[in-house]
Amino acid sequence: MAVSATGGVEDLLRLHAPQVLGALVRRYGHFDEAEDAVQEALLAAARAWPDRGTPDNPRGWLIKVASRRLTDQLRSDAARRRREENAARMTPRDAFTAPAPGESRAPSDDDTLTLLFLCCDPSLTPAAQIALTLRAVGGLTTAEIARAHLVPEATMAQRISRAKQKIRGVPFRQPGSADRDRRLAVVLQVLYLIFNEGYTATSGPALHRPDLAREAIRLTRAVRRLLPQEGAVTGLLALMLLTDARSAARTGPHGELIPLDEQDRTRWDAGAIREGTALVEEALGQGPAGVYQLQAAIAALHDEAERAEDTDWPQILALYDILVRRAPEPMAELGRAVAVAMVHGPRAGLDELAALEERLAGHHRLEAVRGHLLEKAGDLEAARAAYGTAAQRTLSRPESRYLQMRAARLAP
Repeated sequence: MAVSATGGVEDLLRLHAPQVLGALVRRYGHFDEAEDAVQEALLAAARAWPDRGTPDNPRGWLIKVASRRLTDQLRSDAARRRREENAARMTPRDAFTAPAPGESRAPSDDDTLTLLFLCCDPSLTPAAQIALTLRAVGGLTTAEIARAHLVPEATMAQRISRAKQKIRGVPFRQPGSADRDRRLAVVLQVLYLIFNEGYTATSGPALHRPDLAREAIRLTRAVRRLLPQEGAVTGLLALMLLTDARSAARTGPHGELIPLDEQDRTRWDAGAIREGTALVEEALGQGPAGVYQLQAAIAALHDEAERAEDTDWPQILALYDILVRRAPEPMAELGRAVAVAMVHGPRAGLDELAALEERLAGHHRLEAVRGHLLEKAGDLEAARAAYGTAAQRTLSRPESRYLQMRAARLAP
């Protein structure tokens, strides 16, 4: 849910939005109307809080305002009023009470976690599950979700609208164990997408949206508390921690992007790396290595290298070989192409890129990697052109500035 606010207020609103939506859906149902009411409450907060100050209990404030807007809307329609009264009789009064400032909730009481599983209802197609969850739980705009899935915004808007209609009347509660297992793969995929949008924003002035990354990590921890023996959950949490550990070193003093091989590794979060590495070892012992376990193992190899030149690229390439056999996903194959170049030379990596032309046509990352490998191969004019194309295609201003800078460095 995009809200026009500044600084900490915007981060706070994004953090609380899914929790407030969960509270309203728990009490009233009416997913679509509840989301509209939450949006109005967020807009009211964005206008009021910068001038009047943030309330002591921001979540409670938002729930109160959104509830008032929603009940006003429901009372205007007799049929909706009957459903509201039924929901009120069935729902305990304290289910709507926001926690006090600083108070934490147990995973079973976390409305956001319940909302997450609700959005992954089996009646929805996988594509609809992912889109709805990114909108309701991740707080991404429809345009951001459309860009992440390489589809037109109008197509994504229709997909989300149909998904909301389909889950009308579905009880707001944690699914049973069997049902939860069926939804888990989609839940993890959505959490990873939310994290990725937080770690590298697909658009806007900032490279990093730390509120989204933190929320994805928090929710993944909550899922892991529910399913501690599930290797995929452990692996995903490890992957997030090992990746997010580099956040402080990814940007310079003016917000400029710093690539992995040029980062000051003393600024990496050693505690997160230790926890993530331990989780990788645990995940690999919880059964056959899946996509998240393999990606976490790759991230661990990057994080364990004290210098870029110490990176164990042959081992990373071996892990990518396994990864793309199990999940031939274009971005994983793009990562493998870089590993091939680091082990066998840039021309070998460029040959690998040729196989991705059709699946990643128009994506800026393909051209950015091409520029990098062409530069390593000594073809500076072609590298400059690739960097320029990538800069034009990305909607992230820090990425665009970085790519333009790389192109300018290669100018005759």
